[in-house]
Amino acid sequence: MAQNFKENGYILCNENENPDIVIVNTCTVTNIADRKSRQILRKVKEENKNAIVVAVGCYVQVSSENLSQMPEVDIILGNSEKKEIVKKVEQFILEHKPSTQIIDVNKEKDFLEMGAITFTEKTRATIKIQDGCNNFCTYCLIPYARGRVRSRKKQNVIKEVQEISKKGIQEIVITGIHIASYGIDFEESYRLIDLIEDLNKIEGIKRIRLGSLEPSLVTEEFAQRLSKLEKVCNHFHLSLQSGCNETLKRMNRKYTCEEFVNVTRNFKKIL
Repeated sequence: MAQNFKENGYILCNENENPDIVIVNTCTVTNIADRKSRQILRKVKEENKNAIVVAVGCYVQVSSENLSQMPEVDIILGNSEKKEIVKKVEQFILEHKPSTQIIDVNKEKDFLEMGAITFTEKTRATIKIQDGCNNFCTYCLIPYARGRVRSRKKQNVIKEVQEISKKGIQEIVITGIHIASYGIDFEESYRLIDLIEDLNKIEGIKRIRLGSLEPSLVTEEFAQRLSKLEKVCNHFHLSLQSGCNETLKRMNRKYTCEEFVNVTRNFKKIL
């Protein structure tokens, strides 16, 4: 989103630099996140009374009615509308009418491309490869906020990383809502490990990091293939929600404590 504004002639500034537009990208993982999102929206309007305040993201996606009651918020956009954010802001400037636009993400079938990344950290870039989740864990709102799994086309990911390497960026972080499910929506058999192997071949990239991994992804074959890739960093974030099988079952997690232990042992043995 920041990049889209830059490409349209806007200047990025900090909150204390009297901004004309403030974008708050909200979260809804917990009720605390919901509350903080509301607090931040009120705070930025209080500190920048003349600024246009835009609420986007996951809390917006699931609670747009609550946000529409907040006078501090001028524009409300769901996750699928982020790509149009500059257009929506400029429309508000012309018409000066508060607006709410939310598309049902559960009807989205394709990964939303935001454009090639040029707005990166100095030494590494975060590459999003998929969106959504099909797991429906008992406690989790993510499938409702982000929709079903939508994997990014491999050629788009590879092309973006190739472009990033030309800019001198040597490290990439592979991320998404549930990267273990990458490729399950493809007709062809192409999964996360296949993508990592292709990214490992790209000249100029020296380090590849992975976001949070589902334990069920880490089969012996996955670990064996990963061990042959010299650019993948030896740091893995395996999600463990509880050390109690009964709790995991109530959470609708797809593994047991014993399976989690076996996965980590396999990883340590092979890597």
